[in-house]
This record gives sequence, C-alpha cells and structure tokens, in this order.
Amino acid sequence: MGLPRVLHVAQPVDAGVARCVAQWAAAQRQAGVDVHVACPRGGHLTDDLTRAGVPVHRWDATRSPGPTVPAETRALARIVAEIDPGLVHLHSAKAGLAGRLAIRGRRPTAFSPHAWSFDAVTGPVRTASLAWERRATRWTSLLVCVSDAERTRGRDARVRARRTAVVANGVDLRALTPATAQDRARARADLGLTDGPLAVCVGRLARQKGQDVAVRAFDVVRRELPDATLVLVGDGPDRSALTGRGAVLVGDRDDVGDWLAAADVVVVPSRWEGMALVPLEAMARARSVVASDVTGVRESVPRGAGAIVAPDDPAALATALTGRLRDGADHEGLIGRAHVERHHDLTVTVARLADAYLEALT
Repeated sequence: MGLPRVLHVAQPVDAGVARCVAQWAAAQRQAGVDVHVACPRGGHLTDDLTRAGVPVHRWDATRSPGPTVPAETRALARIVAEIDPGLVHLHSAKAGLAGRLAIRGRRPTAFSPHAWSFDAVTGPVRTASLAWERRATRWTSLLVCVSDAERTRGRDARVRARRTAVVANGVDLRALTPATAQDRARARADLGLTDGPLAVCVGRLARQKGQDVAVRAFDVVRRELPDATLVLVGDGPDRSALTGRGAVLVGDRDDVGDWLAAADVVVVPSRWEGMALVPLEAMARARSVVASDVTGVRESVPRGAGAIVAPDDPAALATALTGRLRDGADHEGLIGRAHVERHHDLTVTVARLADAYLEALT
C-alpha cells in the first residue's frame, strides 16, 4: 500500500468500533503495512488483533471524559513516542480527545468519529463537546467519516478538518456468507433456539443502541405472534434495566455470525450512529434488516432490503417487525446481500482508506 507505520488507537474493545478497528488493522497488515493498535485490555479486540498478528499496546482508558484524561493523554503520548508511527488513526471520542491532545499536530493524525460525540449528549456537555471537536480540527490531518450523512453532520456543526474522506464500513464477504434455510435451522439447533419467529438485536447494551425501544416494540409484536422471540446479543451498562423485560439476553458472543444466521429479522433500533456495522453484517448473511432512521442507515440499508422506521418509535418498529416475522422476508435478505457485495466489500473499503491516508500524507 506504500504506507508508513500506522498506529490505530481505540478505547472501545467490544462491539462495532472494535470490530471496525480489528478489520482495518488486520487487512492493512495482510497488505504489508507495519500496523499497530493501542487499546485497553479486555473485550474481543485484543484477541482478534493477536490472531491477525497485529501488535497490541496496552492503553488504559475509560469510556467517558473526566479526571482520568490527563493521565490517559500522557500514557498515549508515551506509546506514540515508543512506536514512532508515520500516521496515527484515532477512533471514536475518547481516543480522539486523548490522541489529539497528546500529538497536537506534531505528526499526521486521522480521526474517525464513528458517530459524533456531541450527538450523544445534551445541554452544557453537548456545548463543550461541540466546541472541542471544532477546536481539535487544527490537529486533525484527516477526518474519516463512515457515511456521507456523518460528513454532512460535521460540516453543519462547523467541524471542518483540512481533509475529509468518506470510507464506508465494510464486511468480510468471505467470512459472512448468505445463510440458507438449512443454515438457519442448523444455527438455531446449535444455539439451543426454538423454531418460532426470531428477531435478533446485536450491540452494546446502552441507550445509543435502543434495545429498550426494541423491547417495548416486542410487547406489541407478541400480541399477534405469541411465540415470537427477541434475542439481545451484547453487554453493557443497560443490562440490568433490560433484564426481565421479555427479551433473551445472551451477553457478548464470539459467534455473532451464527446469531445473524439464526434470525428471521435483524433489528437495529439505534438512536444515533455513524454507520452501524450490524446491518451490513446482517445483509451479508442475507437477513432482512429493520433499522431506525439515523445517520448512515439510508446509505447502508437500500430499498427492498428491509424497513427504515423513525427512531424511538416502538409502534412503528413493531409494525415493521410483525409483518416480516409472520410472513418471512428472505427475499429482502437477498437484496441486502447484493447491496453489500456492490458497496461494502471490506477489501474495497480498506483500499479507499489507504488512498485517503496517502492523500493526507502528501
């Protein structure tokens, strides 16, 4: 790829951001790039990177900003000095904060918001977050957005870096193959599931991902389909609030692809996103997707591949789910698979990222 040494930095070690970092880093290493990753211990990210042969450097960082930021910034500055990368790629809000404070434009720095931090908060915190993102652009060589909508959202908020590239999330089409009816039956048997209508929701159990909306929607779905099941795959701070509300919680899993294969419909009820990875993975497995209309969804879920409903609207979500769980939606899954083959092949997105890096380095 003709790239210098690259250091990716991420605080999340599970769910979408972590999977994106793992995919990009592994693909870059396979292409011959000297790539490293700094992240906290725990989660799936370290294991995924180790299997791919990517060196991992421990960076202890909490998810939220606060009194730990100065120490996290100093620790990251030491890692950067030790690795001496030609380009640092910061992922999500915490790495974007600590990384740009640590580097301050002294070496090429890319930043991927993976959903803007100021959309996750309100009031004075939102004001402070927006002011920081505007200020930090002076230390950002390249802003990498995962969707046109995320780029537009930043521009509308007057967050404008020297260079901006849209590099849509991608999926490994070799690992995520279309799941047939036989694959669905086999996955359900392996996972101990019944043969009734099944919706699967994958993601960190947190307000952003909207699992509470899906749970409320399923109260309505079960009035018409009493044997329907909602499975929540993932863990997070909202686990206790979601327990005992009618969904099956299975925690973090290494076999997400099997859960997608088992589903009749994959539900993505997020309140905000950059471009969610789960709909792409679901479509790669030829599953219908019902998702909320947030940033990046209309770009990633085409007409005919499922349904897009208003966010935070359990009634609309229930209507979209009920019809598909009752009548089946395999034809929508095939449309989704064709879409990801055309637009979200991981090998193509990694090449686009390399091109964006090279432009920023010139």
